[in-house]
Amino acid sequence: MAQINKEATPEQLLYANILEKGMLAGLGLMFITFALYVFGIMKPVVPLNEIASYWNMPVHDYLVAINTNFLHGETLPTGWTWLKLINRGDFLNFIPIVILSGVTILCYLAVIPGLFARKDTAMGAIAVLTALILTLAASGILATGAH
Repeated sequence: MAQINKEATPEQLLYANILEKGMLAGLGLMFITFALYVFGIMKPVVPLNEIASYWNMPVHDYLVAINTNFLHGETLPTGWTWLKLINRGDFLNFIPIVILSGVTILCYLAVIPGLFARKDTAMGAIAVLTALILTLAASGILATGAH
């Protein structure tokens, strides 16, 4: 029976360090952006005193309602169109969410060179494919569902 190595590889440590820093940055920014929103420092699209009336709506109905009542846009704010609304408190909160969900991609990209350098081709290929699929999914190119 092969002996199991109980020590973390350099790639595992690098991944964990980047993940920790990204998580702390995203969490810290989440507190800041939420405070900007809740304390009214940045004006939201949907006023705080009206937001609770939208909580029971399905996502599509919510988007139609805020577009009709507040945004008056030609299309619904779906996908990455929230970036156009980044100057509004309720949409500013998306930035830390993007950081928290995107840090995994950075982790994979960071460990790829080390995997190939130590000739771990299979894991390197898996890391490349994983980073590619996550990036494509985040971009909206691999969108699925009834959007």
